[in-house]
Amino acid sequence: MKFRKGDIVGRLSYNKDIVFTVSNIIKCRNQDIAILKGLVTRIEADSPLDDLELIDNNRVINLLDSFEKELEKSKKNLVNVQNNMFKRYYQQYGRILHLDGDRKYSEKAQKVYKSMGLNVIVKNIPESKQPQMIWGLLGKYNPDILVVTGHDGMIKKGYNFNDIYNYRNSKYFVETVIRARMWEQGANKLAIFAGACQSYYEAIMEAGANFASSPARIMVEYRDPLIIASKIAYTDSSKYVRMKDLLPYLKSNYNGMGGTKARGKKNTLSKWQKYTLLHFCNVIVKEKKKNRKKGRKVLK
Repeated sequence: MKFRKGDIVGRLSYNKDIVFTVSNIIKCRNQDIAILKGLVTRIEADSPLDDLELIDNNRVINLLDSFEKELEKSKKNLVNVQNNMFKRYYQQYGRILHLDGDRKYSEKAQKVYKSMGLNVIVKNIPESKQPQMIWGLLGKYNPDILVVTGHDGMIKKGYNFNDIYNYRNSKYFVETVIRARMWEQGANKLAIFAGACQSYYEAIMEAGANFASSPARIMVEYRDPLIIASKIAYTDSSKYVRMKDLLPYLKSNYNGMGGTKARGKKNTLSKWQKYTLLHFCNVIVKEKKKNRKKGRKVLK
């Protein structure tokens, strides 16, 4: 059977346990090899074409539907976003810079963060280019929280756990974290999550991350890094976020996610600042009413 880029497949040798998208097809030693990326898991792998089989459309639809429902459930469980205008202005949440090697997941992350009312910049940057671009992005956006993710995976599963070259993209995550820590050394000032499926957890943490994946080298849920970043953004700056605070919301639990702690990034305006803001808003409202009575065009 001929396969092409974009096909949704499973590996016969693994009983099609993970559903992949064919990212690319390359020649290696006179053999066609498919580069695979997980459809709903953050893993990258490769496979000979003769070990692949197309996945039934019904399974794909059910998998994507279940994925969206779980994501929506996590959003609702994590936080109840305040819609009152003045309350939202009173609370300033941490700014998140999210780097993702996959365009599809970048778009999903953008929608999730925005639906939660968070201040976020999402950039779709290939894993291999993230270390080169991190300084420029940090200088431009000055985030409080940095998420570095994409696809990853062990090349020889179950072997060489401490060999950085046995991971597809962990070396790029490690280098990005090192460079981010060169930019901002304070772990309380810049909270960092980095990693994806089966990532080299210990190396990423040693590089300077507050949280990372994957301690047990397992598959991790796509939404877990978003939950960690959101929890830090929503937590008051006088408090810390620890793994025990995150576990009720994480699908991957201790085996997939680990870390130390990160200071919360939510700041609440003082009474004087609230009074000033409220007074300013009242002035604007009165000015608009006055202009309407005079028949003037009101600026929005």
